[in-house]
Amino acid sequence: MRRGHANSLWRRLWFLLALLSLGWRDYPIRAIEGRGAQGATLTAPPVAPVRPVEDEYFGVKVTDPYRYMENMKDPAVEAWFKGQNAYTRALLARIPGRDELLAKIKKLDESAPERVFDVRCLPTGRYFYQKRLASEDLARIYMRDRLSGEEKLLVDPATFGQSGGPHFAIDYYAPSLDGRYVAFGVSPAGSEDAVLHVLDTQTGKETGDVIDRAEMGSPAWLPDNHTFLYNRLQKLGPDAAPAGRYLKSRAFLHALGTDPDKDRGIFGFEVSPTVSVKPEDISFAATIPESSYVLGLVAHGDQSEFTLYAAPLEALAKPAIPWKKVCDVDDDVTGFAVREDDLYLQSHKDASRYKVLHTKLSNPDVARAEVVVPPGEAVVRNISAASDALYVQELDGGLGRLVRLPYAGGKPEQVPLPFDGDVFVASTDPRVPGALVQLSSWVKARLLYAYDPESKRLTDTKLQPIGPYDDPKDLGSVEVKVKSYDGTLVPLSIVYKNGLALDGSHPTLLVGYGAFGITEDPRFDPKWLAWFDQGGVYAVAHVRGGGEYGEDWHLAGKGLTKQNTWKDFIACGEYLIAHRYTDSAHLGGLGGSAGGITIGRSMTERPDLFAAVIDAVPVSDMVRFEFTPNGPPNIPEFGTVKTEDGFKGLYAMSAYHHVVDGTRYPGVMVTTGFNDPRVISWEPGKMAARLQAATSSGKPILLRVDYEAGHGIGSTKTQRQQELADEWSFLLWQFGTPGFQPGK
Repeated sequence: MRRGHANSLWRRLWFLLALLSLGWRDYPIRAIEGRGAQGATLTAPPVAPVRPVEDEYFGVKVTDPYRYMENMKDPAVEAWFKGQNAYTRALLARIPGRDELLAKIKKLDESAPERVFDVRCLPTGRYFYQKRLASEDLARIYMRDRLSGEEKLLVDPATFGQSGGPHFAIDYYAPSLDGRYVAFGVSPAGSEDAVLHVLDTQTGKETGDVIDRAEMGSPAWLPDNHTFLYNRLQKLGPDAAPAGRYLKSRAFLHALGTDPDKDRGIFGFEVSPTVSVKPEDISFAATIPESSYVLGLVAHGDQSEFTLYAAPLEALAKPAIPWKKVCDVDDDVTGFAVREDDLYLQSHKDASRYKVLHTKLSNPDVARAEVVVPPGEAVVRNISAASDALYVQELDGGLGRLVRLPYAGGKPEQVPLPFDGDVFVASTDPRVPGALVQLSSWVKARLLYAYDPESKRLTDTKLQPIGPYDDPKDLGSVEVKVKSYDGTLVPLSIVYKNGLALDGSHPTLLVGYGAFGITEDPRFDPKWLAWFDQGGVYAVAHVRGGGEYGEDWHLAGKGLTKQNTWKDFIACGEYLIAHRYTDSAHLGGLGGSAGGITIGRSMTERPDLFAAVIDAVPVSDMVRFEFTPNGPPNIPEFGTVKTEDGFKGLYAMSAYHHVVDGTRYPGVMVTTGFNDPRVISWEPGKMAARLQAATSSGKPILLRVDYEAGHGIGSTKTQRQQELADEWSFLLWQFGTPGFQPGK
């Protein structure tokens, strides 16, 4: 489930919206004998009691056998989770090839000396970035003056933890416009429950400003470099409903050295009579270098379309801020960029693949805005403003394109890229010409380039050193179109070692997501070589619900059309079998978060198609999802049980409610981070319990619980390595791969 300065600021806001710590003790597992996938005698996991609760929605009765699990503080529920995890850990430890696979994953993951990301560059040439050394578990924030300058460590999240306590991770950061200060958020154990701090880069010490409830803080500095805007969640009482967590948030103004509890709310719920904000909306305020305006953004949960307001920057000092509405939801605006008084808007109104509009902040008029990038075959993905031009990120036939649109006019220029794949504008600044651009492909790890508009060249910044396994020469990829059940052609990306024999024998992992209009972009991670070394195939199904073909593709897998998402995924699995990449005995499926709908419903509709499934931090009980902390923000994407069509769509996409007793389900590993604020652990827990009770195949249904993790954000390098080794060794076990079969 997702949560994300104009330009890079908007992306940070959207990532915060897009793309909690407990230990466990041994639990006395009830000894029930059963058969594993390869005939091994196994002790079963603890059995969850069935205590059905029946609800009725619009004349349809819905039975929930494990409703009681929603009380995660119930000692019996806690014990069941711990017993499930203890069983899973013991079983995975019996897979003989797991430790060797983990060692290989670790070697590949740590082959490059460091990994650098989240880079910003100021007009002074000062760079800020996050970096994780090969020997480290978590990234730290660094600074250097110019690319050749000496590197300075600013923030080490390890200093926030205590011996024996949970680890801390960096959630976000924002340097002041002059680079003197850095506001940043840190949170424990993957909880994303960030506390905002401020560091003085001259002294290397914190200023003492500490702000809690800043999970979606998104700090934006004012030109005085001493005050900033940020989002803060409401303070909840001990008896507050879980679904209230993200309600009624506001944007505040904070001056360094003052009490944050006395900060003035300047935008958001019940702040201004001229601004309409519902309790479930999330409010942000943003400043842009060189612009005399402040922007107020109302995110309607996880809906892509937002409402935007503007006000003179100087009005922040006045008792009443004259917010003026720039655009609303029906303008279909999903992105913006600002240069001084110029406002650029990315919109899909009457343009499924998007267009770019231009208007003025001093007199915004979206209805009469100039169309500077008309709709075409390519999908407009993002827009970013530098001092020289507007940079437009496009997706054309599955490949990334970067277009430069000079402010002075003239024909748009396509920036030449060194290879085909994904292009992402990592950072621009309205005070600085050019852009920092991240490039990657299915067979090349990401590198960071700088584009110089004068020389018209992309140059490797060398901030990210190339590791020995970052550009393997023995990997290849193909892009195909798969005919789905209704004749729609669905893109499928397939990656494998060169010379692969199409004999139907290869361990194959098919991955899909399909929600929020998010695209599955080409990317490569050296850790994946451990999979390819097993003769593995990696395939990505670009199913409906994503954004590969614009907003129409998104809407074709949303609400009452959501069935297209999992039917597309099934069609892609059938393609891989028909074209002899694999067979059903060697096909695995993986979906995570909202992709839990994709893999969950694919498995419940076609359990015979897969040998094994990884159901990662999945939304599984969609009928009850809106009553979780992250439920209300997701209503625009998935719907609500309060309307008949909403319930109909949610029930159809709810994998939990489509598990059928006596079905021969494949081997399944369901995963959860016990501190997950986005998909509460009872959702994966209920899904695992239901599958365990229903399956007749004798294949294992496992629940893997990480008590030091959340939704994956903030997990350590070691946690990710361990999880990958668990998942892949489980798949290879279920595929019957030699070297991964536990003894009897």
